[in-house]
Amino acid sequence: MSRGDMAKPLLGHGSTEGDPSVTPAYGRTIGVLGSGDFARSLAIRLVCSGFKVVVGSRNPKRKASLFPSAAEVTFQAEAVKKTDVIFVAVFREHYSTLCDLADVLAGKILVDVSNNTEINHHKESNAEYLASLFPACTVVKGFNVVSAWTLQSGARDGNKQVLICSNNQEAKRTVAEIAQVMGFTPVDMGCMSSACEIENIPLRLLPAWKIPIFLALGLFLCFFTYNLIRQVIHPFIREQKNKLYKIPIEVVNTTLPCVSYVMLSLVYLPGVLAACSQLYYGTKYRRFPDWLDQWLQHRKQIGLLSFFCAALHAVYSLCLPMRRSHRYLLIETAVKQAVEKKMNIWVEEEVWRMEIYISVGIIALGLLSLLAITSLPSIANSLNWREFSFIQSSLGFIALVVSTLHTLTYGWSRAFDENQYKFYLPPTYTLTLLVPCTVIIAKVIFSLPCIRHRLLRIRRGWEKGRYVKFVLPSATGEYSSGETSSNV
Repeated sequence: MSRGDMAKPLLGHGSTEGDPSVTPAYGRTIGVLGSGDFARSLAIRLVCSGFKVVVGSRNPKRKASLFPSAAEVTFQAEAVKKTDVIFVAVFREHYSTLCDLADVLAGKILVDVSNNTEINHHKESNAEYLASLFPACTVVKGFNVVSAWTLQSGARDGNKQVLICSNNQEAKRTVAEIAQVMGFTPVDMGCMSSACEIENIPLRLLPAWKIPIFLALGLFLCFFTYNLIRQVIHPFIREQKNKLYKIPIEVVNTTLPCVSYVMLSLVYLPGVLAACSQLYYGTKYRRFPDWLDQWLQHRKQIGLLSFFCAALHAVYSLCLPMRRSHRYLLIETAVKQAVEKKMNIWVEEEVWRMEIYISVGIIALGLLSLLAITSLPSIANSLNWREFSFIQSSLGFIALVVSTLHTLTYGWSRAFDENQYKFYLPPTYTLTLLVPCTVIIAKVIFSLPCIRHRLLRIRRGWEKGRYVKFVLPSATGEYSSGETSSNV
């Protein structure tokens, strides 16, 4: 980014001037120690938010042109003297260079924004280490989960949350007010002992995606091996034909829809298991097993991976006629028909099967696209709960049904053809139908009025075997108490 772009204000601050909760922080002087990318982005955002910014640098003359003209760039000691809140935007290994400023820093609020390169790289967090170096200061951990890009482009283009922790409530309140003026949402994470957890958050690589990704890879390897045996190994052993050329495109394209279809059914299977548990125990207050609870929490990621595999399947399918092997097979088929003098090879049943198969597949992909789009936070936040639930639950189940029809039209009557069973192994699509059909049948059963009414009562707080007290008048006119079951 050019120096002119770095110094250009990106956001106005008019939207926060009328908020009484952030007025005390607005317009105050904020110090920034450091001149790296994050320090420059932080200074730009503070200036755009209406703060007076003083930047402390060891080489102020050389670094001044990198900061906006509204920010004052001076030596570190001078910057510290002019403000009570200072953002320490230097690496942990350079904290010791600030020890000469210990006397000037006494009584100041130091906001540690640093991160490590590895999770739990040190025994103590960076914020705790900074606090040990400057015991006369109040250290607040914050802004480390916000990237330099987010600071410059605006909170609406990145994570809006700023995690804050400190042992001093007043210092946390001050930093929270600054974060609010900057357009972020401060989240109080408690005392300084939470700093280690906060510093580990930016280092985690897709923590919510690990289980779904491993699940998708496991299913892909299983179906790929199964299809490899049927499409490549079987003709090589039985007919001595080399079909290795099918591996990069055809075998992969046969595997992808299987993974997508099964993953889509796994999005709705935990809901079925949860409903069965609630019906069996007659309560919604019994905790689900940990594996089921984790499964329920990963449904979004599983659904997005299902859409990813479906999209790849569509692209691979469009590329099938482009293969050289496909052209050779077409020419070979045409030559055989000419030799056998076959003029009409039109098969009405196959034509209709392929037309329906492709049409239903396009509809299924469109529904999956809608589910994937509404899973994005920016889209989901614009929907109310009923709209979001309708799309993710009702339309999602319709997508599963349409995908089942897509699979059934692909199989058609070939599931009963003995030639389709290579090494006595059934076609792959017949295996994929097991879990989705189970989910569909269970959903149909749950939609029956008697079961649906009972499940609805449970989810509204009704419990099986719960006793309620009642009071009845006796024969003498006095009242006596008793108990009865709520499911009577």
